[in-house]
Amino acid sequence: MSALSDQLVTFAILAYLVAMISHAVEFALGNGRVRAAAAPQRERELVGAGAGAPGGMIVKSAEPTPPVTPVADRAAGRARLAGLVAVVATAVAAVLHLVALVTRGLAADRMPWGNMYEFVLTVTFIGVAAWLVVLVKRPSLRKLGLFLTLVMVLLVATAELVLYVPVVPLVPALNSYWFVVHVSTIVFSSGIFLLGVVPAVAFLMRRGYEAGKRSFPYTLAKRLPAAAALERLTFVLHAFSFPIFTFAVIAGAIWAEAAWGRPWGWDPKETWAFISWVVYAGYLHARATPSVKRNVATWIAVLGFFTMLMNLFGVNIFFTGLHSYGGL
Repeated sequence: MSALSDQLVTFAILAYLVAMISHAVEFALGNGRVRAAAAPQRERELVGAGAGAPGGMIVKSAEPTPPVTPVADRAAGRARLAGLVAVVATAVAAVLHLVALVTRGLAADRMPWGNMYEFVLTVTFIGVAAWLVVLVKRPSLRKLGLFLTLVMVLLVATAELVLYVPVVPLVPALNSYWFVVHVSTIVFSSGIFLLGVVPAVAFLMRRGYEAGKRSFPYTLAKRLPAAAALERLTFVLHAFSFPIFTFAVIAGAIWAEAAWGRPWGWDPKETWAFISWVVYAGYLHARATPSVKRNVATWIAVLGFFTMLMNLFGVNIFFTGLHSYGGL
């Protein structure tokens, strides 16, 4: 089961890579649609006095609108096909990703959240599963898939190449039902925050592009959805995830009381979880404050994700504490 899980992770990375390349092709070719040529119209044009028309006007027919060229039509068809391939490849990758997690859990005879490798695999799966749900509800946001699949390739490949550890039993401190309660909610909220940072960064680029900025990276946002739609998606994802993250922090404090005799001890992991909570609370407060510009509030959300990355990678790699279960 462990070997099967490792192979499935490799195949999932390849499927995410295919999805990313297909999204890039769609992105390069354009919107994947061409407006139909307008039907020939007749309009009245004043060209001078004369007979044969009411009021002495001569009626002149406008020329038909030129039809869409075959080259543009073929490019649009290829873009639509590339977008469809990208979505299918993402769905296939998500299935492989899920089966890899299930087989890893079966091999370990526990939930697959016992170290950094398993944690990153689970968080990224939650992120891509949530993205597929968003895509079903809002197909117009499909071009965000380029950035989402890029994140998936980077994080899942990092997990496999850098963070991988063989299957081992849980350390005694984690052998508790609170392991499922606390870690599952942390994993779920972190996966939604991971997805939420994608439209947040896309919004900042698109907002700059709509304001007339034509330098890198704003030019990447030329074919992205409107800034308002990206900003709304950012808010919805963060507003959904924040209460779950809050519950996870509270559950962790209850577990710490049972395991270590104190609910809070400013352990590095606890400290950075608190920092992340404060930053995300600040984002939601700023988003609800009319005097705060939306781009300022969105920068706070991006900062919140960097604190989450620090809590995951920085704390486990550079600090030692009671939460040192990264497996590195």
